[in-house]
Amino acid sequence: MTLQSAKNTDRIPEPTLRRLPWYLSCAKLMREKGEKFVSSTQISRQINIDASQIAKDLSYVDIAGRTRVGYEIERLVQVLEDFLGFTNLHCAYLFGVGSLGGALLRDSGLAHFGLKIVGAFDIKPQLVGTNINGIPIYHSDEFEARMQADRVNIGVLTVPISIAQEITDKMVAGGIKAVWNFTPFRIRVPERIVVQNTSLYAHLAVMFNRLNEIND
Repeated sequence: MTLQSAKNTDRIPEPTLRRLPWYLSCAKLMREKGEKFVSSTQISRQINIDASQIAKDLSYVDIAGRTRVGYEIERLVQVLEDFLGFTNLHCAYLFGVGSLGGALLRDSGLAHFGLKIVGAFDIKPQLVGTNINGIPIYHSDEFEARMQADRVNIGVLTVPISIAQEITDKMVAGGIKAVWNFTPFRIRVPERIVVQNTSLYAHLAVMFNRLNEIND
């Protein structure tokens, strides 16, 4: 296990960023059990990632372990939450209140990870003017006006693929700086815009393919 570590946000690899929340969840579970310290070897047993990889990943954050003891769990949780941005609340708009969009609006757990959806946009008359989980739903034409009132940088995209690019362009023009894209469409954005693609269908395809391999 690496004993000395330094915070280095400039060059942290994306795979490392994807793994850090797993370590955070593991540390929280151990904290709930009353544990005070955890080693990379213990985390490895829980999530099946090599201990040396865990130690390397944690070297990117401002945390140091102790020989034969490990990382102090309370400190590890605090550092990881801060490093990942979960301690700061980021406001977001959601575009497209279908089945997936509605489910995200009902997911109060997002706020525990730093994301607060403060408004949603759609064109369906039966939705506009209502709310889900206390989150108001506006007509899409109101987006620019709402941006003047709310300090929002993030757009959550859950619209049909036929209008995904159109809505993305509208978001960017309105001042959105980052897009969490749940559609299977690969949206195009200017270089300065952050995009995170989370396609459920792509993950389904991988799972089905792996399932077929083991059944052959």
